[in-house]
Order: sequence, then C-alpha cells, then structure tokens
Amino acid sequence: MKPIFLPEVENDTKPSSYKDAIEMMKAAGSEYPQIWHLFAFHPKATEHLARFTQEVMREEAPLSPGIRELIAAYTSYENHCPF
Repeated sequence: MKPIFLPEVENDTKPSSYKDAIEMMKAAGSEYPQIWHLFAFHPKATEHLARFTQEVMREEAPLSPGIRELIAAYTSYENHCPF
C-alpha cells in the first residue's frame, strides 16, 4: 500500500479504535481505507465524520445500504482508491 500524501498524519496516530484497526490490517498484510489515518491522527475531531458516514450509509433512505455501498465501491474503483 502506498503511503498517503500527508506523512505527518500517517505517522502520528493517537490511541483509538482506528489505530488498532490500522495496526491489525498492516500485520495481516491487508489494504485498508487510507482515511483511517486521519481518524487516528485526531480521533476526537473526526468522531462526527465517522458518525455522519455511518448515518448516511445506514439510515433509512430510498436506496438500500447495499446499493449505497456498491456506489461507494464503484466510485472508489474509478478513483483508483481501495475500498
């Protein structure tokens, strides 16, 4: 996995569930969403973003959560970004 554009963010993670997830995925040799580095860099400031994302992807809406995930995965694919 390529390093992110902001090495200061990637290399300065704070204790959080995102830091734990990053370490677990790295140990497994797996790719993971790079935005996790931002969440782990400043967990308190990004809590609202994580809640917003989950609400948008999971709350009741005309499109099912599965279709929303498919759209997100396709968008990531088109942007050459691992989903």
